[in-house]
Amino acid sequence: MVQLTALAATEPSAGSDILSMRTKAVRKGGKYVVNGQKCFITNGSVADFFVLFAYTDASKGPRGMSAFVVEKGFPGLVYGKNENKMGMRGSINSELFFEDMEVPAENLVGAEGEGFVNLMKTLAMSRLFCASQAVGIAQGALNQAIAYARQRVQFSKPIAALVPIQFMVADMAAGVESARLLTHKAACLFDEGDEKKAGTFAAMAKCTASDTAMRVTTDAVQIMGGYGYMKDYPVERMMRDAKLTQIYTGTNQIMRLVAGRDILMPY
Repeated sequence: MVQLTALAATEPSAGSDILSMRTKAVRKGGKYVVNGQKCFITNGSVADFFVLFAYTDASKGPRGMSAFVVEKGFPGLVYGKNENKMGMRGSINSELFFEDMEVPAENLVGAEGEGFVNLMKTLAMSRLFCASQAVGIAQGALNQAIAYARQRVQFSKPIAALVPIQFMVADMAAGVESARLLTHKAACLFDEGDEKKAGTFAAMAKCTASDTAMRVTTDAVQIMGGYGYMKDYPVERMMRDAKLTQIYTGTNQIMRLVAGRDILMPY
């Protein structure tokens, strides 16, 4: 049986600054009582279970954050609205509220205080997935633009014969291939077990691939002109989808901060 999962970390006041989260879990005998809320949680309202991050001791900062497995149907788990998004409309993003939600102590992931470290490792890998997604979006938009340019006739010839279009497609293709190679490099580092270096390359790949996806999808819409802007063609959706890859799993501004810090400071 297929089960859906989710990761619940983001809060209204805790996005890039995840240490600002306010959700707390208090140990009471053989259970933890959780109060707080999360937002923008992918699969939030449909997940069969999810990993929840909360402070078990906020005074310890990152060393006071813990992770818990929460199952659908836990008393005190309240579902808020599903977000009405610009793009990525094929996935559900939800609000979650915890009102004296009881979590069995055995649902603690690892030990108390290990949540932040686990979250950072999870995010590093998720950035690789985001980079891969961005490469796929960009490749799809490039394919659409090439097919359209070959069949769209203006000035008595296909627009593929026009130098400005050729320049645009050349830049788009170079960007896609560059992003793909960087993403492959990050994946190889994860396979080799070099977690620190893999995290650096995943941040660079995510940033590069998502910026490329945004640029390539925008250029694909431009090449296809008025038709590209219409929902009859898929590139307008790809353009909307590409935008989120610049934001989720860490904004590209944070990705540059992560990569720059890792490069400049010794491992």
